[in-house]
Amino acid sequence: MNDDAPVLTVSQAAAMAGMHPQTLRQYDRLGLVTPRRTVGRGRRYSRNDVARLLEVQRLAQGEGINLAGIKRIMDLERQVSVLEQRLAELLAFQTERVEAERRVFAAGTAGDVVVVPRGRRVRSAELRVDVERRPGGGALVLWRPHRQSRRD
Repeated sequence: MNDDAPVLTVSQAAAMAGMHPQTLRQYDRLGLVTPRRTVGRGRRYSRNDVARLLEVQRLAQGEGINLAGIKRIMDLERQVSVLEQRLAELLAFQTERVEAERRVFAAGTAGDVVVVPRGRRVRSAELRVDVERRPGGGALVLWRPHRQSRRD
């Protein structure tokens, strides 16, 4: 069963969390735990919502934090989670770019381009796929990004 599926009524979620249903309604009004709504506007809680209810209860009773403080903590935790996800995306993008910059491309005389692993010597036979062999051979150009020319 999906832990994020909104299948529990207020009374079921309250029983699972060990709270009174009115407490859940109050938490909903304060924005601490916001359940999804049915077409008839009834509240439906998921198992993840119940876990959040238990966390609110732990912070309130165990740590002595008031509801405004708990709301702030939970908002900040959500924000940190979003930022961590964005950071992971940016790091993956950066890694992809670094790898792309490390690639070496080789071009044959017919205009075909091949990505060559770094440190590997290219044979002209590997570059010329379905290309006629010309008398006198052909030119091979290796291109490496971010290298300064010898003329500088």
